[in-house]
Formats: sequence, C-alpha cells, structure tokens
Amino acid sequence: MPKRIKQEKRPKDVNQLAHFLGDASTQEEAIKPPTSAQISILMADMGRKGGKIGGKRRLETMSAKQRKSIARKAAQARWAKKPNL
Repeated sequence: MPKRIKQEKRPKDVNQLAHFLGDASTQEEAIKPPTSAQISILMADMGRKGGKIGGKRRLETMSAKQRKSIARKAAQARWAKKPNL
C-alpha cells in the first residue's frame, strides 16, 4: 500500500485555523515560463489557422484571370523540376 502524503496539520483554535486557511488560499504558485518547444507548437497552430482562412479569402477576392495565371505559373514550376534519379 502506498504511503500517504503528509500535509500540514490544521490548528484546532478557530482564530489560528482562519489565519492558516487565509494564508493557504492567497499563496501564489510560481508560474513557469513556456519552453521554446511549447511556443513553437502554439505559433505553428496559429499560423495554420490563418493559412486555412487566407487561401479561401484569396480565392474569393481574385478574378478568374488572376486565378488562371497563378495556376499556370504553379504548373510550370512543377513541370520545370528535374526528377531525382
């Protein structure tokens, strides 16, 4: 059976108990700053969210001629790549 975690004993006197509970409820815990890996994950999620919105918005605001020229340029870039043999 695992050992119990020992806590501070509460005072039996009412005034001391009130003081003890007041101190316990107002103690601030030290907040650790986020690590660089956590920041990277957060920023990637934020960028992904904006990218999902941005592509749809871009298509709505472009004319058919603009979309066609961008698609043509992308196709030329794909076909211009040399295959890795």
